[in-house]
Amino acid sequence: MDLERVHVLTHNQTNHKDLLMADDKDNNDAQRSPFLEEKAFKSRTVLVFGTINDKLAADVSKRLIALAAESKDPITVLVSSPGGHVESGDVIHDMIKFIDVPVNMVGTGWVGSAAVSVFLSVPAERRVCLPNTRFLIHQPSGGCGGQATDIAIQAREIVKVRERISALIARESGQSLERVTNDIDRDYWMSAEEAQEYGLISRIIIKQSDIA
Repeated sequence: MDLERVHVLTHNQTNHKDLLMADDKDNNDAQRSPFLEEKAFKSRTVLVFGTINDKLAADVSKRLIALAAESKDPITVLVSSPGGHVESGDVIHDMIKFIDVPVNMVGTGWVGSAAVSVFLSVPAERRVCLPNTRFLIHQPSGGCGGQATDIAIQAREIVKVRERISALIARESGQSLERVTNDIDRDYWMSAEEAQEYGLISRIIIKQSDIA
């Protein structure tokens, strides 16, 4: 494999990685308020906030399953995340498709990297965001170490993930695969208006009642 290509795929995206320094911390460390937990459940709202890791994926999955068992009414998922582990994002993406309940996806703050995969798990008409939301798409990044054969294996896997992410964004946004592949080669930021034009969202909303 072209070493320059490997370098591009594993380049250090410093600014983004600095924001993910807490990757391995438990997203559930904060003391939960039983009152707020009950209200969130009754309102059929699930939060995907902060770094996406296996603990957050497990928590979100349990909530989705519980809400789906409780009622077939729509669930609202609020997303504000810089991204995180690709596989953990895949868990939430697949779980949203797995449950037999419609899900409304609402972006707020920023939706970046693996959080975009979560966001794109629902049909375009159910994807909205608040006015100040920013979106970030880019290729997966990672460090390769070990023996030369291990580095080659890791590089090939990164390429596969990159191709899968490109295909997902292209399919859900309506953009060409060629454009998406070029866009994610480096950090590609979008405002709410730009995300709507790109096809990541269908509408920009202001109030909760606008979701319906």
